[in-house]
Amino acid sequence: MWPHSAASARILSGSRPRNGDTDMQLARVIGTLVATTKYEGLEGIKFLVVQPLTKQQEEIGEPVIAADGTAQAGPGHIVFIVGSREAAQGMPEPFVPVDHAIVGIVDDVEVATELLDRQGF
Repeated sequence: MWPHSAASARILSGSRPRNGDTDMQLARVIGTLVATTKYEGLEGIKFLVVQPLTKQQEEIGEPVIAADGTAQAGPGHIVFIVGSREAAQGMPEPFVPVDHAIVGIVDDVEVATELLDRQGF
């Protein structure tokens, strides 16, 4: 079982993961990337094209390439992504050179709009 739980995630409202962000962000898998040569430690890891999403699942920012730490994500799935150092730690072999990683697959998203309005989102 994957060590990260959706219950512990705080979703960013920003455009996409930036260097230094440690929070998870929603994204939708929109494609795949094929790499014939990979850095040692990334053999067998899928690379997917993901579109960052807001809490309301609206596209925001530009798509990014994310390594699939879950080994289960595919096109159309909504996932959690992390960036920077946390991305490297989300891989089966830690500290490999990745900028973004998929660390969870989302089953369902329910947003209480009244709560978001009160919090200024």
